[in-house]
Amino acid sequence: MRMMDSQNMLTGKVAAAVIGLAVCGMFVIQGGETLGSTSIGFPTWRETGLLGAPARVMICITAGLFLLAGVWLYRLLYSPLVLLRAPDDVGYIAEDGRSKARAANEVRRRRKIGDLPPVYPNGWYRVLDSHMLERGEVKNVSVLGEQLAVFRGEDGKAHVMDAYCPHLGANLAVGGRVVGNCLECPFHGWQFRGDDGKCVKIPYAEKVPEFAKVSSWYSREVNSQILVWFHCDGEDPHWTIPEQPEITNGEWVYRGRTEHFINAHIEEIPENAADVAHLGHLHTPGIVSGVDLRYTNSKTWEFVRHDWKAQWEPESEPNKHCSQMLVKHSLTVFGCHWSLLDVNVVARQAGPGVVFLQFDHSFLGRGVIMHCVTPVEPLLQCVSHTIFYQSSIPPLVPKFILKAESIQFERDVMIWNNKKYISKPLLVKEDSAIQKHRRWYSQFYSENSPRLQYQHDTLNF
Repeated sequence: MRMMDSQNMLTGKVAAAVIGLAVCGMFVIQGGETLGSTSIGFPTWRETGLLGAPARVMICITAGLFLLAGVWLYRLLYSPLVLLRAPDDVGYIAEDGRSKARAANEVRRRRKIGDLPPVYPNGWYRVLDSHMLERGEVKNVSVLGEQLAVFRGEDGKAHVMDAYCPHLGANLAVGGRVVGNCLECPFHGWQFRGDDGKCVKIPYAEKVPEFAKVSSWYSREVNSQILVWFHCDGEDPHWTIPEQPEITNGEWVYRGRTEHFINAHIEEIPENAADVAHLGHLHTPGIVSGVDLRYTNSKTWEFVRHDWKAQWEPESEPNKHCSQMLVKHSLTVFGCHWSLLDVNVVARQAGPGVVFLQFDHSFLGRGVIMHCVTPVEPLLQCVSHTIFYQSSIPPLVPKFILKAESIQFERDVMIWNNKKYISKPLLVKEDSAIQKHRRWYSQFYSENSPRLQYQHDTLNF
């Protein structure tokens, strides 16, 4: 969000610069005519044929357009790609004059949801990217059906706690402020310590009750992301998200992120890794054919094809919470195989909500896309893709990779947003990895894992 604000500020500055350039140009042109009346040897505007208001305006407009083009080119080449989709932007068909929001709400109300597994698996989930939370800043985040306050103390450490003050229920993240390494309630000034949520100060009270505290969440900041641990029984973390050393040491740098909202059960998203057959049908058409599945198989774009070979396998102890998908991608244009764009990807999933999509290419370089799935509510998932890439590779390369990934991903979104969960699917032997994946994923549920008891529209777009 902060990055979008920065881009808007940049656009505003550019507009101001263009206006200033135009005004200065007018004065310069007028001044040129004045100078031209003297005999100091400089050519006058009259002599150069640029006399009159229309010519002056054209010069200023041309200069402004060149400046805008320069800024656009700079952002294209060097600025990170930021693509944030609203919940109703992708995956719905708005017909008969309906808005996308109305189409999305109708799908959510009418769709059969099926016999669902528990809605919040136990594991680690991303809440924010590190660069989105500055020192002394607090943000309100909706995850796992809860409102959380995420703040960074003056010592630079990030903390996560329940957003509602136990005193009278004010939202600590809406108007609250960071004081040292505590979060102060905007209502009465109660201060809660980030490490454990304990209240350490009540401005008008002689003594702070021992039981005065807000629930704090296990959190960890790794790979330039802030994550929280969820377990339905309140158990401590059973495992941790592995560190990507190239991100930590700065060898791979941030090149952009995308964000999508999926109207589906969380398990259906990672299940795609084991559904190898869908790659050959849904993702074969070239990315130039777009994301609307009604048109991706148009004969217009048949000259571009993506070919895929993939295999999914769970890992063994001590990493049974992890799995790997090996993907080989090749591109064919007009029947010719472009071997330069052959890419091998290792997709390693750690728990229910974090996947490392690792690239290693002799020409395109090395990097990783952090694919994170975080439940907002039972049937609404926030999916982010954050790319880190070799600093020596031109930013345009990882930005193109991230954009291409986004196009392919949005085809899946159209399926997920409109499908029903089938607890006992009709499978053929070539689909065996799907059942294998469901057995593997079931380890993240326990007896008390929350289930969706009834369908209720809690969010209208």
